Amino acid sequence: MKSMHLSIQSLSKGYANGVKAIDDLSLEIGTGMFGLLGPNGAGKSSLMRTIATLQKADSGRILFNGRNIFDNPSIFRRTLGYLPQEFGVYPKDSAEKLLHYFATLKGINSAKDRIRLVSHVLELTNLWEVRKKRVSAFSGGMRQRFGIAQLLLNQPELIIVDEPTAGLDPAERARFLNVLRNIGSSNIVIFSTHLVEDVAELCSEMAIMDQGKRLAQIAPKEAIAAVSGKIWEAISLPSDLSSVEGKTLLLRTHYNEKNERVSRVYADVKPSPNCVKCAPKLEDYYFLILNSHARKDILL
Repeated sequence: MKSMHLSIQSLSKGYANGVKAIDDLSLEIGTGMFGLLGPNGAGKSSLMRTIATLQKADSGRILFNGRNIFDNPSIFRRTLGYLPQEFGVYPKDSAEKLLHYFATLKGINSAKDRIRLVSHVLELTNLWEVRKKRVSAFSGGMRQRFGIAQLLLNQPELIIVDEPTAGLDPAERARFLNVLRNIGSSNIVIFSTHLVEDVAELCSEMAIMDQGKRLAQIAPKEAIAAVSGKIWEAISLPSDLSSVEGKTLLLRTHYNEKNERVSRVYADVKPSPNCVKCAPKLEDYYFLILNSHARKDILL
C-alpha cells in the first residue's frame, strides 16, 4: 500500500470581519481515518476549505507527500476528493446517469471504463440497488453516500469530508460511517465533525480544535487511557471544585432517567463522598481539553 502524508505547518487564516479562523495550526496526518473534532465555530470548515485549495492561507504551508499544494493547485486537486457540508442540488436524473456524466467531466472517455468505475463506486457506497432512482428523491444519508461515490470517480488519495453525519438518523449515520470505514484503509480521509462518537468509532488518530487553534493531536485509544481512573459522576458536588485536592474540572452535566442533574468530573482524587468512579469515554478527554483551554490551564 502506498504511504501518504499530509503536513500542515504553522497555518493561519483570517477574514475581513476580523475573525481568525485558523491560528498558527500544525498537524501531521498519515494514511487512514483522521478525525478533526471541535465545537461549531472552531475553524474546522475553514481548515477543510484551505486544504481543498478553495482559499489561500495568510501564512504557513501545506505539504502533500512533500510538495506544497499551493505551488500547483490544479495538479493537487487531481488527487483530492472533497465533500463539503452542502454539496449542491441535483437534477431529476438517476444516480447511475449522473455518475456517468460526472465521470465524463473528469476525463474518463472510454464507455467501458466508465461502466466499470461507476459500477464500482455504486457498490462501494451501497447504492447499487437504487442506482436507477433519482438522486433528488434520495434521503439525506443516501445523498451523502452519493457525494462520496461522486468524489471517488477520480480515485483520490486524499479525501475530505466536512460534518457528513449532521442531520442523519441513526441507521443512515451507521451506513455512511461504514462507507468511510471501507475507503479509509488505503487513503488519507480527514473527517471533520463535532460528534465525538463518530471519531471514536472510525478514527485511529484525531485532533481537537477550538478558536482556530490545535489543542491536541492524539490517538483516541490514548486519549481514553489518559483520563482512565479520573472520571467521576455525582448527583451533587461541592460548589467550589477548585477547593478539592489535586486537579479537578467539571466536564459536563446531564440528566438521568429520574430527571436528576448528574455532573461528570475529571479529578485526581474522589471530589465528593457521593461520587462514583466511571469508565472513561473519548468525550471525557474532549471536554477536558476544551474546558481546560477555556480556563487557560491544559491539565494533561
